[in-house]
Amino acid sequence: MPVKKVETLIIGGGQAGLAASRHLGKLGKEHLLLERKRIAERWRSERWDSLVANGPAWHDRFPDLAFKCDDNAFATRDEIVQYLVDYAKQNNSPIRTGVEVTALHRNPDGTFRAETADGVIEAKNVVAATGAFQKPLRPVMVPDSEGILQIHSAHYVNPAQLPPGAVLVVGAGSSGAQIADELQRAERKVYLSVCPHDRPPRAYRSKDFVWWLGALGKWDAKTIAPGMEHVTIAVSGAHGGHTVDFRNLAHRGITLVGRTDGFADGKMSFAPDLKANIERGDANLFSVLDEADAYIAANKLDFPLEPDARTLEAMPDCALNPILSLDLKQAGVTSIIWSTGYALDFGWIKFDAFDDKGRPAHERGVSTKAPGLYFLGLPWLSRRASAFIWGVWVDAEHVAGQIAAR
Repeated sequence: MPVKKVETLIIGGGQAGLAASRHLGKLGKEHLLLERKRIAERWRSERWDSLVANGPAWHDRFPDLAFKCDDNAFATRDEIVQYLVDYAKQNNSPIRTGVEVTALHRNPDGTFRAETADGVIEAKNVVAATGAFQKPLRPVMVPDSEGILQIHSAHYVNPAQLPPGAVLVVGAGSSGAQIADELQRAERKVYLSVCPHDRPPRAYRSKDFVWWLGALGKWDAKTIAPGMEHVTIAVSGAHGGHTVDFRNLAHRGITLVGRTDGFADGKMSFAPDLKANIERGDANLFSVLDEADAYIAANKLDFPLEPDARTLEAMPDCALNPILSLDLKQAGVTSIIWSTGYALDFGWIKFDAFDDKGRPAHERGVSTKAPGLYFLGLPWLSRRASAFIWGVWVDAEHVAGQIAAR
């Protein structure tokens, strides 16, 4: 099989790869984009049925293509998939789907050799655009012998997928909070393990939270404050968009517990930190409201007042008298959904391109160890917004410029 040669090879056909292709195309640079399955595969097969975007359609998009839904709506999973397919067609992206790169090597002359089932591709430049959600992290805590269905949130589809009985959802970021909410609305008994989290308002004084994070400079934050890297953000575009309120979830019937600590003798143990975690989320909410009020005053903006935004429901009993140990069988728990995040997986890169913690060594997506190698779509690649559709656009423009200059 002959070796194919290309100037730049992009690996990954999601938002990062498509943004890179668009910018390289605008610069007239030859490139080829490979996707292991279908365009936007993770959106297709690793998201639940009712998922919607966490930001409104006017914001969660590329600047040169609007969603077909209303600008203030929250695009569904299927609308996001179609959007990315349409984007590839609009830009005539040179994409080959169903081609997985199994290994990437660096040649002695500094070029790269990608091995695929369809043959070898050699390239002067390679953009690793496989995204932020590569390898679901599922703690090995409850043995399979307990007879409890355990899945990561990446493999959750809908309530009907789960056997009858109560459900423990571990992790209360956007995914965990929305899945727990959906299960409770489906009349399931739900336990939700709540860790430290940020809880911005869905909207405040006529502007969505994504607008506020932009106006306040938070999307452009370039450094991770101590303790921020593993703090989740709880926000929801479901049901027309709403502020996630753990107090309200508890008053509706979800039993909240603290951070999941371990499992032994049929019992799950939880840290006594639930009340503190809820109060920390409330403090984060108020800090955003305070900054927003200050911004409005400083800029003399005529935004409507919203006094009810600071009203909190009573602290629920499950936080005042927390469950620290739960016998899963006695509680009727038949399923555990681990909404516990993702790890990067670059095992297919067969040369040193990583730091001492195994993370890509780069400066704004440009490899500092392997000239010609670039990364896109990673959390905090250059700023807080880097892993999102609108954020990767800026990073892709920078990377494409570096490739053109090279």
